[in-house]
Amino acid sequence: MKWKIGKVEIDNQVVLAPMSRECNSSFRRIAKLMGCGLVETEMISATAIKYNNHRTQEMLYMTDYERPISVQLFGSDCESFRIASRYVYDKVKPDIIDINMGCPVRKVAIASKAGSALMKNPDTAHDIIETVVETVDVPVTVKIRSGWDENNINAVEIAKVVEDAGASAITVHPRTRDQGYAGKSDWSIIKKIKDELSIPVIGNGDIKSCYDAKRMIDETRCDAVMIGRATLGNPWLIRECIDYLDYGIEPREVTLEEKIEMIKKHTELFLDFNDETLAFRRFRNLISHYIKHFPYNHDLMSKLFKTNTKEDLFRLLDDYYVKLNQK
Repeated sequence: MKWKIGKVEIDNQVVLAPMSRECNSSFRRIAKLMGCGLVETEMISATAIKYNNHRTQEMLYMTDYERPISVQLFGSDCESFRIASRYVYDKVKPDIIDINMGCPVRKVAIASKAGSALMKNPDTAHDIIETVVETVDVPVTVKIRSGWDENNINAVEIAKVVEDAGASAITVHPRTRDQGYAGKSDWSIIKKIKDELSIPVIGNGDIKSCYDAKRMIDETRCDAVMIGRATLGNPWLIRECIDYLDYGIEPREVTLEEKIEMIKKHTELFLDFNDETLAFRRFRNLISHYIKHFPYNHDLMSKLFKTNTKEDLFRLLDDYYVKLNQK
């Protein structure tokens, strides 16, 4: 089902979450290959952009194949967001800019007073959103949590601030900052926000299957679902959710051969924009998400972390597949 954020048309109701260290261009292109309607960059520091940080420049790399794409920024002051959003808009022309008001990690929420810390400061949150809306000529969205802790659940209040400040959509992850990624997300908060707002609401949290995605939409009436950690090593979940939501098609089992071919595809895409020697230090962790679900994988996993080239990795996978079929 097609829907819109501002004037940006999105082909289906599945959105890829902006996972830190995971949502680089290669993974986003895999998500698009699976049909994902909207992808996001990993969370990028507005302050780092302001000071032209090299790693941040790498994080902004994207291809036209990934569109529509949203760049997610985090920070704690209007000036940094103004500079960063203008820079991002001018440099890479994203379709959407997203403001992170949900990150729970200590170095962001506590040390930097950014991410979910902004939910404790509605006036600051409003000013930041308004600043970005006035700075760029693309839709601005915001991602929030249910609140700081169980005694400070203010997602509905903040959601109204988000809409009032001019945002075009909101994503709700209904866990508190204290919960992090533990415990169960409270989908009823998504429904309360959907009932109160006129802008699109994207639901996030505990979607591990296409049936979860359908249940979230049915229970909360949210406009789309955002899927994150469950796609690591299993990008087919994106396609399964789209097929089930749009056509009622039940998922089928993905074969081991398909999984190995996907690892190879992911590797090729990753090396499009990374030096091979440096790339494998970071890339092996991404590959491990696929391999951890393989049968008899202990030896394969240990050898994975000794690979340094594409040829090494492909040979390792091919040998594993041959030996497995001999069992």
